Amino acid sequence: MEDLSLNGMLYPEKVFSISKEEKTELMIKELNSLHAHHYQNCPEYRKIIDAKEGGLKEYSSIESFPYISVRLFKLLNLKSVKDDEIFKTVTSSGTSGNVSKIYLDKDLAALQSKTLLTIMQNFVGTRRLPMLLCESNALVKNKASFSARSAGAIGFSFLGRKHTYLLNEDMVLDESALDEFFNQFKDEEIILFGFTFMLYKFFIKELVNKGKTYPFKKVYVIHGGGWKKLQAEAVSNDEFKFMLKKIFPDVSVHNFYGMAEQTGSIYVECECGHLHTPAYSDVIIRDPVTFKEVENGKSGLVQVVSLLPKSYPGFNILTEDLGIVEGDDLCPCGRHGRFFRVLGRAKKSEVRGCSDTFEGK
Repeated sequence: MEDLSLNGMLYPEKVFSISKEEKTELMIKELNSLHAHHYQNCPEYRKIIDAKEGGLKEYSSIESFPYISVRLFKLLNLKSVKDDEIFKTVTSSGTSGNVSKIYLDKDLAALQSKTLLTIMQNFVGTRRLPMLLCESNALVKNKASFSARSAGAIGFSFLGRKHTYLLNEDMVLDESALDEFFNQFKDEEIILFGFTFMLYKFFIKELVNKGKTYPFKKVYVIHGGGWKKLQAEAVSNDEFKFMLKKIFPDVSVHNFYGMAEQTGSIYVECECGHLHTPAYSDVIIRDPVTFKEVENGKSGLVQVVSLLPKSYPGFNILTEDLGIVEGDDLCPCGRHGRFFRVLGRAKKSEVRGCSDTFEGK
């Protein structure tokens, strides 16, 4: 049998090829280990488990593990390492200073980066391509504390080379930098990264309104977050892709779903429009009233499960998002693993998202 461990799955060719049986065995084994680790090292997590489960136990199915609400990361400092082991703190967006704080040690920071690259290389290939970022370079200067937005930009930047940041500090598109980049790399494949709302407002709308086209050999667009604001402008996923096609004649667009509370564990949209779970992550959909798991095809709250978080207890989180599982191992794209769709935020939930940290005029 192949290496049945997290490290054994950290290769682009394996991240979506593990069978459902192997994945389930891996997940249950590693989740029990993470559950015990956080119970022993995070006092707040231990109190939650004692109250909910009556103490430390082992579990035999992924859906039976106790989960915690994503909102708890805004209310408590949840960490399973000593203060002097904290290498980096990531903060989510929020209103009135109400943010999550995620504590990473060096090992987890490195693992998250490697995992993010492994997942994305399955969609864009393993070679590092010239890269455009719909961001300001000023965003990434602080190396010890990151917003979810800056952490995302830095994490994805490792996919590419010859990085060009397209926005100045006033969030205005630098078209001269874009033109210079095109003149240098017009005969090559490139990557464009941006958070959805910012990419739409500061890049796509600007260029489409001016009728500008950049016929690179091929463009891989990676974007995520901020769909709520786009929906307010009546821009659908299909319209977003259609407008990008006007700018880039040969474009492959990959939306991703992720959050600060599980940085590195992302779910990427394939060529068929489905968000996919990699070998070391999974999703469960729960009824908003009973919190019982619902069958495929029915909507409910999205629960995200990841084998990565060890320095903080963020491995099993019930989000405030609604979604639907559309299938298991049957996607026409050929990737294994559960695939799903996110419908939006549940009613009366706080609006949250990487790109919502910027309130542009």
